[in-house]
Amino acid sequence: MRPSFSFTRKVKEEIVIKPYTEERLRSLIAAFIRINGVTKKEKGQKQLILKTENAKIAKFIFLTVQKIYGLQVRFAYEKMMKFKKRTIYKIIFEQEVDYLLSDLEVSFSENKIAKNIVYNDDMIGGYLAGGFLASGSVNSPTSSNYHLEIALKQLKYARWFLKLIAKYKGGAFSPKTIKRRDKTIIYLKKSDQIADFLILMGATECALEFENIRIDREFINIGNRLINLDKANYAKTTEAALKQLANISVIQEKLGLQFLANEKLKLLCQLRLMHRDATLDELATHMSERLEKVVSKSNVNHLFRELNVLATRYKGEEE
Repeated sequence: MRPSFSFTRKVKEEIVIKPYTEERLRSLIAAFIRINGVTKKEKGQKQLILKTENAKIAKFIFLTVQKIYGLQVRFAYEKMMKFKKRTIYKIIFEQEVDYLLSDLEVSFSENKIAKNIVYNDDMIGGYLAGGFLASGSVNSPTSSNYHLEIALKQLKYARWFLKLIAKYKGGAFSPKTIKRRDKTIIYLKKSDQIADFLILMGATECALEFENIRIDREFINIGNRLINLDKANYAKTTEAALKQLANISVIQEKLGLQFLANEKLKLLCQLRLMHRDATLDELATHMSERLEKVVSKSNVNHLFRELNVLATRYKGEEE
């Protein structure tokens, strides 16, 4: 199933409107050039050419390079009539091409990612965002086939890209790879990891939309399973989980889980999203393992009551 272009475009266009530090922007541009760029000689002059089907991405690249380096950039476009009509935008650099590539530590002959361009989590997020802008796609959250991917031409470079994802300290991703024609595809299938990856790239609004639709669907799935439940205690657990997930959804929408002051409550919400059918005892075990100290079922129940109070308050403000 091909990724949904509309949601992919929405993610990319959110990425390019956000404000970033200069070092993150340099990382983003470096990745975009490394994946998307080609160099050639035109009348003895070296050119760097970037292509994209998205006018907003083209404008973003132009303005960013102009802001950081003060270089003049030439635009061109071509109409593609094969299979379907589409416009390809070309961003053409004719000044200081070697300097630009050297400063961004971009080499088309080496399949490495320079350490100086990704030495902290913010720069890693920028580099991954640049890769996604260049050759990434993500399925619509309305699809039950969760899928985010970045397509890379060189296998060795793809391996470095995987190492970079693993280097990110702010989350745990488990990407996989597959060969598709002449490219190596790096992809994520787990919905929670896709949402986290969207946030890492700067597409926080799209991540929230993705999570809300995903949770709504899973509410329905859990509700359907209730019909076939034989044990009342399991039904009770699931009903409680639905209420907890609904409360979490309210907090995500109104506040954002990352802004919860209570670190234990934040962790519990994350665990409930990961283990939607877990009992309070099972959640207590997961929390104990994460915190490396004993957390009881009573502690978990108390935290969920606190969550309910907070969610009720936000729902009351809405009314």
